[in-house]
Amino acid sequence: MKKTLTVVTLLAAGASQAAGIAIDAQGGRATGMGSTGVASMKDASSIYYNPAGILGVNKLDIQLGDSLILGHLGFTADATGVEQTQDPMSPPPHGYVVYKITDQLAAGVGVFTPYGAKSKWPEDFVGRRIARESNVATFDINPTVAFAPMSWLRLGVGFQAVYGTLDARRQIVVPAGPAAGATGELALSTSTWGLGYNAGLQADVLPGMLTLGAHFRSRVLMFLEGDADFSDFPAAVAPAFPDQDVRLDVELPATLGLGVSFTPLQQLTLAADVNWVQWSSMRQLLFEFQSNPEFNQPSVKNWEDRWNFHVGAEYKVTAALAVRAGFVYDPTPSPEETLAPDLPDEDRIRVALGLGYAFSAFRVDAAYQFISLMEHRSTFTPLPGTYQGSAHVIGLTLGYSP
Repeated sequence: MKKTLTVVTLLAAGASQAAGIAIDAQGGRATGMGSTGVASMKDASSIYYNPAGILGVNKLDIQLGDSLILGHLGFTADATGVEQTQDPMSPPPHGYVVYKITDQLAAGVGVFTPYGAKSKWPEDFVGRRIARESNVATFDINPTVAFAPMSWLRLGVGFQAVYGTLDARRQIVVPAGPAAGATGELALSTSTWGLGYNAGLQADVLPGMLTLGAHFRSRVLMFLEGDADFSDFPAAVAPAFPDQDVRLDVELPATLGLGVSFTPLQQLTLAADVNWVQWSSMRQLLFEFQSNPEFNQPSVKNWEDRWNFHVGAEYKVTAALAVRAGFVYDPTPSPEETLAPDLPDEDRIRVALGLGYAFSAFRVDAAYQFISLMEHRSTFTPLPGTYQGSAHVIGLTLGYSP
């Protein structure tokens, strides 16, 4: 029997909050302001948004939170005209600790999930031979230090230790031989560590009124290794699909953020960010099977670099109470001809609302984002059709600053 089959990645962006597989809901205050933060964040969450901002803490700032992402993704295949849906849920956490050593020096560490997605299509999904179920997550441990060489200028740098995992499942069809057409299942489980860095600056052009910021986060190479388990094949062909080691090389993209924060009134802060994401690092995805290299066939993606755009506002009703709002336009990096159910994605419009309340040394920042996944036509040859959907993000961050 000729043992040839296409094995593509089983990542899926159904429950990612931003385009591609990005997640930028990494703090309740920023999430409520449309995920702005390059120039406007000056607390412990700046470890993610711009490390220079950690110099804005008073002495000690601790934050712990989570962002529950509830997605609804639909796909209508041209061949059937029937829509099939999934409703993935993902709860990426975040936590930060920052200590201000002197007026000019601060240090801290953050843990967050900058990339991740979760997807589960129904058992009878028309594209089950391409993707059925997957769960990908990256956990970033980000020690950070910031220094102010001048009163109006803050510089920050951080080191990234990223742990990534991928668990996935799909249907396999026996391609030839006496059992041709019979099906089985492939389950993949891989993980690895990767390293990177981030750096940023904030400059008070008009102290107390206008701040400019820039933030760069490096690419991270991930060489995932793990197990490929084949099951449920007919006994006659099961030996042709042995369990084995598998490897997948992925490059998480570099990003560049530029931001401005404007405070025309003491109670009002306006913010705007533009972020460039080097999605072109995702040219193709290839699982390499160590015992059966004939199984190796690339899944071409040819993603394109993209800019996304954020605006946000915060109004302090009282010294303790703040209300927030924001808007985001986040275009997909995926071209129509490579858009497949293993990495479904659409242009996104996001509307954000937030509320913050401080009492004594404690504070609570709650946020909500509604995400419209705009209809995206796929001309992917094996499975053309249309993707569309929506998502809800509910964020909550607890803070402590004595």
